Amino acid sequence: MYEYISGEIVEVSPSFVIVETGGIGYFINISLTTYEKINKQKNGKLYIYQVLREDSNAFFGFYEKSERDVFRHLISVSGIGANTARLMLSSLKPNEIINAITEGDVSTIKSVKGIGLKTAQRVIVDLKDKIGKADGSDTLPFTNVSPVVEEALSALVMLGFNKKNAEKVIQKITSTNKNVSVEELVKQGIKNMSN
Repeated sequence: MYEYISGEIVEVSPSFVIVETGGIGYFINISLTTYEKINKQKNGKLYIYQVLREDSNAFFGFYEKSERDVFRHLISVSGIGANTARLMLSSLKPNEIINAITEGDVSTIKSVKGIGLKTAQRVIVDLKDKIGKADGSDTLPFTNVSPVVEEALSALVMLGFNKKNAEKVIQKITSTNKNVSVEELVKQGIKNMSN
């Protein structure tokens, strides 16, 4: 699976972008949220999600990992395909979707064109526990965390540490030291969780 693509933005529209890298132009579907962030850029980096089917191969690109995370959650719901999830992320900001799910706000989700009452209810039922509790204890991946924190958290999870524990330890470390490097954060995280 691809993680991201970085290169020259050759063409951009509210629904797609063409990124050239290594002499190849990639057609990538995007949401309005991502379009607003990359519209004026000459070069860019997008986090990628690839949808492979028997008859098609499509890329969906996101300016932030958190938006891609929301997209992945949405497409896990029965009846929500990649294009519907992209439409949802074009109609609502990722945080608005998260808040609507955690608060059980059916009308906000139903406000998206093509989403009916039953689908909106299914999104809330299926994702409420996955996306996090309303108290915010589970929502770190969906907030605007720094790239350093994101990278350190990803490294700790890949090393086999529990994600929730890693989040708590990272928050504790960064609360006392804002300018910590990724390497130092990972080292201190391992030290704290190994005790």
